[in-house]
Amino acid sequence: MSGYLDARPRVGYFYTGKSGNHMLAEKIKHITVNEYQSRPVVVQESESVYDAICTMFLEDVGTLFVVDKQKTLVGVLSRKDLLRASLGKQALESIPVSIIMTRMPNITVCKQDDLIIEVANKLIEKQIDGLPIVVEVEYGSRFEVVGRITKSNITALLVDLANDDVI
Repeated sequence: MSGYLDARPRVGYFYTGKSGNHMLAEKIKHITVNEYQSRPVVVQESESVYDAICTMFLEDVGTLFVVDKQKTLVGVLSRKDLLRASLGKQALESIPVSIIMTRMPNITVCKQDDLIIEVANKLIEKQIDGLPIVVEVEYGSRFEVVGRITKSNITALLVDLANDDVI
């Protein structure tokens, strides 16, 4: 059924009382991050700001995730961070990204089984472009980046909803 009608034995068809908005809201409430995630773009904390800028533009992303030698998340770099660092006459090749990045625990993260509507609320609330999708390496203290969710991923979801491509 399309959601407007339901059927029961010996009763027949009846109106469920749900409008199109109710059904759309119900669909969104069950979509998880792993259905719309994209691959993360990571840089090492020892890389230079210049290399990070090149990576950001070559990969066409707005956020880079900074990892240490054990591949665990230690920071995030946004376009604003890199722009701020490039102002002035500094040698960008000699400044490591670890100096300008936003560090843990000031990073908002999400997990693959989080609801996408909750993650969208975090993006709006924090006014950021994307979140790292993580798995815990050590209970509550160290995370490995396994994906990213961005405003573009949320937009793809909206397009799929409009085209009725979401199950």
